[in-house]
Amino acid sequence: MREFIVEADGGSRGNPGPAGYGAVVSDAATGETLREIAEYIGVATNNVAEYRGLLAGLRAAFALDPAATVHVRMDSKLVIEQMSGRWKIKHPDMKPLAAQAARVFPPGQVTYEWMPRAQNKHADRLANEAMDAGARGERWSEAASTAELDAAAGGASVSTVPEAAGPGAPAASEAHAPKAGAPAASEAHAPKAGAPAASEAHAPKAGAPAASEAHTTKADARAASEAHATKADSRADLAARADADARAAKADADARAAKAVAAPGWAPADMGAPATFVLLRHGETPLTPQKRFSGSGGTDPSLSDAGREQAERAAAMLARRGTIQAVVSSPLARTRETAGIVAARLGLDVGIDDGLRETDFGAWEGLTFAEVRERHPDDLNAWLASPDAEPTGGGESFAATATRLAATRDKLVAAHAGRTVLLVTHVTPIKTLVRLALGAPPESLFRMELSAASLSVVAYYADGNASVRLLNDTSHLR
Repeated sequence: MREFIVEADGGSRGNPGPAGYGAVVSDAATGETLREIAEYIGVATNNVAEYRGLLAGLRAAFALDPAATVHVRMDSKLVIEQMSGRWKIKHPDMKPLAAQAARVFPPGQVTYEWMPRAQNKHADRLANEAMDAGARGERWSEAASTAELDAAAGGASVSTVPEAAGPGAPAASEAHAPKAGAPAASEAHAPKAGAPAASEAHAPKAGAPAASEAHTTKADARAASEAHATKADSRADLAARADADARAAKADADARAAKAVAAPGWAPADMGAPATFVLLRHGETPLTPQKRFSGSGGTDPSLSDAGREQAERAAAMLARRGTIQAVVSSPLARTRETAGIVAARLGLDVGIDDGLRETDFGAWEGLTFAEVRERHPDDLNAWLASPDAEPTGGGESFAATATRLAATRDKLVAAHAGRTVLLVTHVTPIKTLVRLALGAPPESLFRMELSAASLSVVAYYADGNASVRLLNDTSHLR
């Protein structure tokens, strides 16, 4: 049986502030680096970024070998103690992440060990690279970071092949193909002189939407990176700060949601081209006609024959319009399959973003609404009454989903300024993005219905406003 070592870290320049994570998967027997993962995740706390790093590392290890044993090493005392079951998880943003991490491998296959921060330099470097890339309005790529390290060492730059995801791609949205040799750990990052190496990294255009509060200047980012590097090894006070972090994260999400409320009348004509997101719900799965809860914590079903036909029809319609410039998908199987069908018709690659995943419905996964009401009536009533309520068994609340989607939205708007991008995702993420764009209350989620393979469109303008267009049924399209 193979054994992997997963080292992960995350950081936030502001706590909450612009955040990112890094994770490394290595072979326990040889020490060989098998996978490097990093992502800028928008505005989040240190703790949330650390959990996101853990989750990405575990998913990358699972993609390499689901039967392997995994030993996780992190310098976050909070994450290690909570995932080991010795500390209770109270933070509303961390509960769903911890629950997802616990479900990646079967119980007993993963062990946890705390290590001093000085020994976690590899993952820490990746997290800072991701935050530096986010500050530039770019997306972290393994090839780009390698080129920077080579440049700092006086070596030659590395050419890359744009990555593409398909039905067989790793579930982790940030998982990249392993390198033949891993770069040596380094804390020095030389600024890149050329254009981004990753095919999906786009620098903001002149006149494009201004970077949100999640972005800093390069100088600020470097200064913040140095400050991040001086973080004290002891994190015993993190549990006491969790409530303050939760309030700050919620206040930030509310502020960004309020900013998205459209002003009366038509927007000025001189704002430049918006970042336009065409939101496509995946095609039917075997669970869809039965109206069963199907989130990110269930069986991850693939499309049915009807679902594949729906995806083909949507692809044909989008090809006729000819406006899509990029395709980004949730990491779940049904969305990746839908995105693959559309992207093949459009001649585009598929990018994967974990932030687009469906809500985790906990113990309700696979059940109908009536079955949930029969088995968990009190939890269901609480869930219907409050966006902060979680499904039974540690699922993800609508409030937590909204915070995640707002950060994902900000990141994608910055990366695709002035472009039209197809986001292939799920019911709750689409409803949430529409709700935030309209400035509607959380209960509006229960007043929307999205057909399988349906389309909605949200355009984000430079002044922070947004407009929504709906096309909720593609079943008639040929």
